[in-house]
Amino acid sequence: MNRFAIGADLGGTNLRLAAIEENGRLIEKVVLEVRSLGHRDAAVEALCQNARVLARKHGGGRQFAGLGAGIPGILDAGAGILRQSPNLPGWENFAVREALQSRLEAAIALDNDANAAALGETWLGAGRTVASLCLLTLGTGIGGGLVLDGKVWRGFLGMAGEVGHIGVRENGEPCGCGSRGCLETEASATAVVRKARQLLAAEKSPALAERIRSGSSLTAELVYQLAQEGDAACRDLFASVGRFLGLGLSMLVNTLNLPLYLLGGGMAEAWPLFAPALLEELGRRSYVFAQGGTRVERAQLGADAGLYGAAALVLRQPA
Repeated sequence: MNRFAIGADLGGTNLRLAAIEENGRLIEKVVLEVRSLGHRDAAVEALCQNARVLARKHGGGRQFAGLGAGIPGILDAGAGILRQSPNLPGWENFAVREALQSRLEAAIALDNDANAAALGETWLGAGRTVASLCLLTLGTGIGGGLVLDGKVWRGFLGMAGEVGHIGVRENGEPCGCGSRGCLETEASATAVVRKARQLLAAEKSPALAERIRSGSSLTAELVYQLAQEGDAACRDLFASVGRFLGLGLSMLVNTLNLPLYLLGGGMAEAWPLFAPALLEELGRRSYVFAQGGTRVERAQLGADAGLYGAAALVLRQPA
């Protein structure tokens, strides 16, 4: 009998679920706004309620294997406890697995959301042809996931892959982790907005100033749009993002010597704008990359990577 699992991606903005068959076919997807759900227990109940609906709806002729979930933050995957999550206030030291199992009475598998996305790309995306890869998720912050010889590498504290907190600028901007000059302070969507404010203050982008005066919100998407339209200051901003990504990647490439490094997340949409500067900087900084053969590419599965990876957490377990 064909097996299927439900993959869940719990973010600070949206809760996304999908029923996915063991052959990788996505059967149905559901998206809920987290803020509208209210407190933690309401979000957990909504997750389980929608999972039950999907399990019943698609169980005919298929065996339900369970639910896998990718969760942002520091997760003790073995114990099933979310230790800390800046994007999910009120979830600190929350026994997520126990809460889900008590409501669903099904197999539950958990991992960090970036790890789940890396696993998804390994299973069905850009990493299908390699056994090991590193994924950088570029969004509000920068996360990372490592797959080594086909298995997620979590580290002994469950904190492996914190690539957003590689130091790339001495005495740079303060970071939420407590340090300064981390990669995510220079190359995340949040960093793009901060740098765009600096452009406005310096009056370097009349087009951006005009959009803001016309009522547009200052977002990374707006800056990307203007860069695509040819605004020189906005294009330079994304080139700066690329240079810092190249610097961060040079440390990863020299240290890990993996065959593939992927960039995913919402900010990856700007790949054509930042990739040239990224690759130039990486070529200057990494003698390993200069030897040839190391691939740096855009991830293929987009926002669904975490859903596929979360489902794989369950489907890869013995039936």
